[in-house]
Amino acid sequence: MDLIYLLLEKIFPFSWVEFNFMKNAFVAILLITPLFGLIGTMIVNNKMSFFSDALGHCALTGIALGVILNITNYSVSMILFSVLFALGISGIMQSEVSSSDTIISVFSSTGIALGIFLLSFSGNFAKYSAYLVGDILSINKNEIFILLLILILVIITWILLFNKLLLSGLNSDMAHSKRINVKFYKNLFSVLIAIIVTVCLKWVGILMINSLLILPAASSRNIAKNMRSYHVLSVIFSVFSGIFGLILSYYIGASAGSTIVLVSSVIFFVTFFVNKIK
Repeated sequence: MDLIYLLLEKIFPFSWVEFNFMKNAFVAILLITPLFGLIGTMIVNNKMSFFSDALGHCALTGIALGVILNITNYSVSMILFSVLFALGISGIMQSEVSSSDTIISVFSSTGIALGIFLLSFSGNFAKYSAYLVGDILSINKNEIFILLLILILVIITWILLFNKLLLSGLNSDMAHSKRINVKFYKNLFSVLIAIIVTVCLKWVGILMINSLLILPAASSRNIAKNMRSYHVLSVIFSVFSGIFGLILSYYIGASAGSTIVLVSSVIFFVTFFVNKIK
């Protein structure tokens, strides 16, 4: 990290580089934003926007279970609960007993209500309310390393399984005709989203994470001409929003997460109107 700090100081001769917490946040943004840019494209394609939002909401229940079970590292309890939660939603959605948006809404409402109930019942809700908005400035070197591993995992998954994941989400019948195990790949993608959302919640926040996942991909979809440009533009929009939003938040004294989301929103509306004009 010392070498990275030195490079940042050479490249960006500005006041914010003087602080290690800003340098940590900057490096984290360089890892989180391409991760969200890639995953977001598949979420938007598969119409799973509410799904990723529901996973964020259920994180409070994961924290509450960690408190009840005396698990000191709440990330463990959140990941375990989120994975089970994701598989539960995915399983019911594939059974087609009800519409997807209804199922997700029920799970989302139950997850956040149960989490708030358990935490407030024990008198600890205020202690964990910071997870609602997150704090990218609090990230440390070890957590940055975890983000790097997750980004590498997603890139490898994309290289090896992208076509199967895409086809399973967009056209199950065609996927079945090509002997693709649709249930397996849908569950795999659900688990992948659950892990990413849960790991990043501490720094991004429950209220912001879905916006950061969806907005860059939605902006890219407005103007992309093919699947390759769709992914490239999504990553570019995500990285730009993250870097510009982080630095802007430092100078205006605002929340980093909310500033990044607002920058992403501006990009979405610009691409939306560009598409309409064309």
